Amino acid sequence: MSVLEPGDREALYRVLSARRDVRDGFTAEPVDDAALRRVLAAAHTAPSVGFSQPWDFLVLRDPAVRGELADLAGAQRTAFAASLPAARARAFAGLKVEAIREAPLGVVVTCDPTRGGRHVLGRATQPRMAAHSVAGAVQNLWLAARAEGLGVGWVSFFRERELAALLGERVGLPQHLEIVAYLCVGHVTAFADAPELESAGWARRRPLEWAVHEDTWGTHPGGDALDDALAACASLDLAEGEAAARERLTRMTVPPGALGQVAEVGVRLAGLAGSCPPPVPEPAVVAVFAGDHGVHAQGVTPWPQEVTHQMVANFLAGGAAVNAFATQVGAEVVVVDVGVAATIDPAPGLLPRKVARGTADMTVGPAMTRSEARAAVVAGIEVARDLVAAGNRLLVTGDMGIANTTASAALVAAFTGTSPEVVTGRGTGIDDVTLARKAAVIRTALGRHGLLPGSPREGNPHTTRALGSSPHAAADDPLGALAAVGGLEIAGIAGLLLGGAALRTPVVVDGVVAGAAALVADALAPNASQAWLAGHRSVEPAHTLALTHLGLEPLLDLGLRVGEGTGALLAAPLVAAAARALAEVATFDSAGVAEKTEEIRQ
Repeated sequence: MSVLEPGDREALYRVLSARRDVRDGFTAEPVDDAALRRVLAAAHTAPSVGFSQPWDFLVLRDPAVRGELADLAGAQRTAFAASLPAARARAFAGLKVEAIREAPLGVVVTCDPTRGGRHVLGRATQPRMAAHSVAGAVQNLWLAARAEGLGVGWVSFFRERELAALLGERVGLPQHLEIVAYLCVGHVTAFADAPELESAGWARRRPLEWAVHEDTWGTHPGGDALDDALAACASLDLAEGEAAARERLTRMTVPPGALGQVAEVGVRLAGLAGSCPPPVPEPAVVAVFAGDHGVHAQGVTPWPQEVTHQMVANFLAGGAAVNAFATQVGAEVVVVDVGVAATIDPAPGLLPRKVARGTADMTVGPAMTRSEARAAVVAGIEVARDLVAAGNRLLVTGDMGIANTTASAALVAAFTGTSPEVVTGRGTGIDDVTLARKAAVIRTALGRHGLLPGSPREGNPHTTRALGSSPHAAADDPLGALAAVGGLEIAGIAGLLLGGAALRTPVVVDGVVAGAAALVADALAPNASQAWLAGHRSVEPAHTLALTHLGLEPLLDLGLRVGEGTGALLAAPLVAAAARALAEVATFDSAGVAEKTEEIRQ
């Protein structure tokens, strides 16, 4: 049959959409041998590289063997749980990840990379195609089982060689085989309406539009990521949820106004959620965007540029201040290489999103081309999308880049119309001579790019449209100003801020670098700031100017100037507490507490 009949096609799509990874609800009802054979036959018809058919299926019914396998998976689960940040660990504790004992049988799907000899078509150039072919057989098995009314759960909590060794001892599994999957198979009480990890809030399904690229990577059929984010931010409406939160505050067993700024954070969270009480914003993740700066050549800091990638390595090794604070508050740390000059080796927690190897010297020409600035913003939006899809409910901005306080101060001056001498701070602790040089460098760069009040603009076609010479000239073309005097990590943070707002996910803004990024993002999408919370006030003067311009009130004021996301991380528990207050503080009615009926008279 060359073409599926309409009824068959519709049935196929129903089966595809109804497939579930089953971990719970298996019954003791035995699996019919004929049904099992049909399911395995479907797996056996999968396409394979060079028609090598590298799979074999080991059916395990022995409860004793399956019990040992369950113990092995349990040990791996425990080890994984110990590696999780606190909020993730709490969520993971409530998840059932396998049903090895409960399911009536298990199917071990193996790959024989030697099958077919030396001349299997395709495998010589792509050795992993053998295992990929076996994965296709697993998918066939899974879908056929669903059509038979059988549940299948793919157990991934095994170290593959440990599992192979155990099966070698117990059932004689040849040790040259690779185990691709252990599948729990059996009848179930019911199939869930949605994937368990999605309904439990562990992760979300990414929209198809994010995953499809046409002709050029990053060109999506549904639209550009930046344009999509800006459109979503423009339609951001928090009124319904905020009204519900304010109404609940009037009934809570605390004096009116007694929760102060914490109540306002709760109102904002309810607005983003569209309901009250809002979900507790956990788990949290801090995204540390890293990039180098060409203006470093002007002597604005005594630190060598290679410190940027050295600190990235420190973050990934868990040895920085941001790591210590993240551990304390139960957050994850990821590092986004959007513009580090050095090559960074792959490592857990590293997101390689490099747009360029650092920026150019802003005093000589534009720091970035317009396309580079835009690409870095888009990278930040996509990082926000991925982190939220992974189940994070609170995004925290972080940064790393030697000389980035120079670029940040330049942007704050450009967007607020403040003089370079006022916005310039000591950054990593520079002396008076370096401070004066830094301010002069910023003035030179702003003048060159027409971003000083009253200064003419060069109109570089790579960075800008024609701008006026008003004190807030940068607001006329925020992307152009970012390209002229900004940084790649600043652009990435701006994208994270836009991406979080577009997904109605709160973002805690860190220090001066994040503040400069927020000015750019706010100029691109003025409505987006409703999703942002200022974690703290940095001692950098440009940070206070940025927060004032944005209308953001900092939650903490601790005299910090570390960057990295440290101050914002310390504020994360306050944000979570605001949501818990709305959910857990009793109302007068529920607590049986009498409400105030009249003002106290003198």
